[in-house]
Amino acid sequence: MAKNGLAGGLHLQKYFLSKNLKKDLPSSIVVFLVALPLCLGIALASGAPLFAGLLTGIIGGIIAGSASGSQLSVAGPAAGLTVIVLTAITKLGSYETFLLSIVIAGVFQIILGLIKAGTIGNYFPSAVIEGMLAAIGLILILKQFPHAVGFDADFEGDETFMQVDKDNTFSGILTALSKINYGAVIISLVSLALMIYWPKIKKVAIVPAPLLVVLSGVLLSLLFAGTDIALRDKQFVQIPVVDGFNSVLGLFKSPNFSAIGNKEVWITAFTIAVIASLETLLSLEAVDKIDPIKRISPTNRELVAQGAGNIISGMLGGLPMTAVIVRSSANVNAGARTKTSAVLHGFWLLLSFLFIPGIINLIPLSCLAAILLVTGYKLARLSLFTHMWHKGLNQFIPFVVTIVAVLLTDLLIGVGIGMMVGIFYILRTNLRNPYFYHIDCKGDKEVIRIKLAEEVSFLNKAAIQVTLTSLPAESHVIIDGSNSRYIDVDVLETIHNYRHNAFTKGIIVELYQIKDRYDVPAFKELIYKENNQVD
Repeated sequence: MAKNGLAGGLHLQKYFLSKNLKKDLPSSIVVFLVALPLCLGIALASGAPLFAGLLTGIIGGIIAGSASGSQLSVAGPAAGLTVIVLTAITKLGSYETFLLSIVIAGVFQIILGLIKAGTIGNYFPSAVIEGMLAAIGLILILKQFPHAVGFDADFEGDETFMQVDKDNTFSGILTALSKINYGAVIISLVSLALMIYWPKIKKVAIVPAPLLVVLSGVLLSLLFAGTDIALRDKQFVQIPVVDGFNSVLGLFKSPNFSAIGNKEVWITAFTIAVIASLETLLSLEAVDKIDPIKRISPTNRELVAQGAGNIISGMLGGLPMTAVIVRSSANVNAGARTKTSAVLHGFWLLLSFLFIPGIINLIPLSCLAAILLVTGYKLARLSLFTHMWHKGLNQFIPFVVTIVAVLLTDLLIGVGIGMMVGIFYILRTNLRNPYFYHIDCKGDKEVIRIKLAEEVSFLNKAAIQVTLTSLPAESHVIIDGSNSRYIDVDVLETIHNYRHNAFTKGIIVELYQIKDRYDVPAFKELIYKENNQVD
């Protein structure tokens, strides 16, 4: 019987692996095609060797992807850290000393995961996360437009408003419009048509549209060669071409451990750990929102996985990594089901670097831009704005503020501004809804019943205090806690103080089912445990 059960379990496991692999395999190719130029572009913008960006993508996929508890998140070099990396390399004097900071940052992240600091991710307002996703979508559209029209002076990995080439997002588009390459435009339009219409043809939809986009882009670029609309070298993917095993080994670098006593190394490490962890938690929350199956990723385990990835990246000569929303959203939109997709994309990066760099370098950036343009549209679709408007101004305003702030600054600053606005509306809502106010008649006398909400936090203290002090003299007040699972100790103190002093106004105060002390509700403890598993 036990053998039959074991055999049945293995058969079921193989079935689900096979079923998911049908979606994870093609989606991993899509993520690989999106990640490849981003890895190289971020390395370029960071002032680091191009190989460092590629190495970070490989480690982020294989190591962090395997260790992560998230099924759809994809890790790699982070555009949000480019300025920090560029400044740190200059300040620390050498790239090897900077690598030591990455290793220490990874250790910090593992510690943050073990002490369950990942719970902060549960407190990001949903309107802000939706705004961040829409902003990322708009950034993808705005930043990929120059590549789509064949202007490739911009840094591929630069997602901030003010770019390292002294241009900004909008001036970059205007510059691109004055230097259009019509060969790139044709490739982009064909690619967009394939991305939009190919999946609608059921008989051929088994072939992933992005794969067809890449193949058609390569063929068209070869067809245009030698004509007036031929693509320039800069308009293709460019990965380092290695010749032999020793040539590969020569690309790796190791940290300078003799700088362990340098104060700047530790400051840089702490800065990277905090910012990388925040970006990871934001990305994780955002990916969970667009997961079709609506799974919840363990935040603390993700911090440990990212920490391990950063330690290995620093030891081998890579860049700091985070969970990245651009690659992750491309993964979701490509139909991925499990983290097999993220792990496989790391292997594709490795294999392409080792065996087919020449073929990879035939891919036009304009066809990859088309893939990202479609991804951006899905994240910032018009129906999302309509949906947030219908949810009310308390959701719509933080949503729009986050979008505008991210577009005009960068991801972390923009989300920080959105968080402040979102928290304002949360506090405003909480202050207005701590209780139900009802007036009954008892003979000739009015009885004021104040029924407290299910949860009454310290945020509700001011509203309750204002209401109690404004009640008329000579009244009968019943404060009803029968519906309350939790009442904060500060609110309890306010209620008891009011009852103690109410006799001076001739007010009778009756407390109904209000305890002297409330513990954290059982359901909150359960949620806390589920969201804070490291394993």
